[in-house]
Amino acid sequence: MSRTEAPPLPEPLRVPVADSHTHLDMQDGTVEEGLARAAAVNVTTVIQVGCDVKGSRWAAETAAAHASVYAAVALHPNEAPRIVHGDPDNWSRQGAREGGGTAALHEALAEIDALAALDHVRGVGETGLDYFRTGPEGMAAQEESFRAHIEIAKRHGKALVIHDREAHADVLRILADAGAPERTVFHCYSGDADMARICADAGYFMSFAGNMTFKNAQPLRDALAVAPAELVLVETDAPFLTPAPYRGRPNAPYLIPVTLRAMAAVRGVDEDTLASAIADNTARAFDY
Repeated sequence: MSRTEAPPLPEPLRVPVADSHTHLDMQDGTVEEGLARAAAVNVTTVIQVGCDVKGSRWAAETAAAHASVYAAVALHPNEAPRIVHGDPDNWSRQGAREGGGTAALHEALAEIDALAALDHVRGVGETGLDYFRTGPEGMAAQEESFRAHIEIAKRHGKALVIHDREAHADVLRILADAGAPERTVFHCYSGDADMARICADAGYFMSFAGNMTFKNAQPLRDALAVAPAELVLVETDAPFLTPAPYRGRPNAPYLIPVTLRAMAAVRGVDEDTLASAIADNTARAFDY
């Protein structure tokens, strides 16, 4: 089987659910085709997430054009250092990186702020911290951008969608210091059970992706097992993180049932019970 071949459609869910985080602009085929495949398995709503100004504009436009799509808009944590410092591979002849500085970051954040005011934009994200791909030289820009997104989310009453990669303690610290929005979602939850308890105490939603099915992901399954039912979401993060047994092949919203059934097994509940809870939780998180 080719690793580039799309997995087959799973058996449809009996209870309709939402994919709380996807990137339709990075997937093969048209938006209409992707939404049709998702609807065929009862994934009836998707949250299309932007990672830069261009992608956030596209997310907002796509949500405006499709009733089953809502948008989240933001500068990805790795985007902020690129804007401030420039691409690390793009050096000028003077030996300095070509970047736009903080003024360029503020200009980009102003556009995200304007997009966040739109009704069909229901989230501000994905924002947060990423210490895996950005080193110490980018941390200040990431934190400045993260704090700005927190304020944008609160100003417009939108959900905050967090990208947290190898930065748990600092993400939690900044949320506590800045004051988290009323609705905060940890996209592709990556912490352990202890962190899940901290998130639960704070009322943060935890969204689980296909990587919770991977063999080495027992800490994620332990976190899922202790997360309160009213704070659990499901996502694809497509085209990434395709669930087992299709790991490595292209992901898309229609594969949500595969992850949801694995989640139900971890929690020891039937899939309809979990699907009903997730459907309610996602609508509450994104206020639709």
